[in-house]
Amino acid sequence: MSEMATLGSLAGLYGELSLLAVGGGNTVLPEMKRQVVDVQGWMTGPEFAALYALAQASPGPNMLVSTLVGWRVAGLPGALVATLSLCAPSCLLTFFTASAWYRFRHAQWRRTIQRGLVPMTVGLLMAGAAVLCEATVVNWQNAAVTLVVAAALLFSRLNPLWLMAAAASLGLCGLL
Repeated sequence: MSEMATLGSLAGLYGELSLLAVGGGNTVLPEMKRQVVDVQGWMTGPEFAALYALAQASPGPNMLVSTLVGWRVAGLPGALVATLSLCAPSCLLTFFTASAWYRFRHAQWRRTIQRGLVPMTVGLLMAGAAVLCEATVVNWQNAAVTLVVAAALLFSRLNPLWLMAAAASLGLCGLL
């Protein structure tokens, strides 16, 4: 595939995901992974999961994974196209609908829409977590770490950075 076609594919993919990202960028993670790994074949599932982990560990917006995928696929032009394509459509849509949304802030239909978006967003976030688990749990050790970390996050107030450091230490010691 030529570089222009690849950049066009990146722009189309991330432009579409931008408009589907109701509730934040992580809600489109399953579709992003499906497109990048299964449809386009730009990388493997574990490579995608590694880019996602790197993006989450980095300071900045939580959807840096789009920039990293773009970089991996087409270098600097790919990173720019993926990032702009993910941000621009939803920003423009928000800009043009914000005044109407505010104008109808007391309307019943608006409250109904907001109540309906909550469970949809939670479901999409859970689907993203499932996709990442599927891509990273390749042996029983990784499965055990995933379960322990999930339990620690659910039932304690432990800072996630400590859990990341512990998992990284296990990896450095060759235990994962």
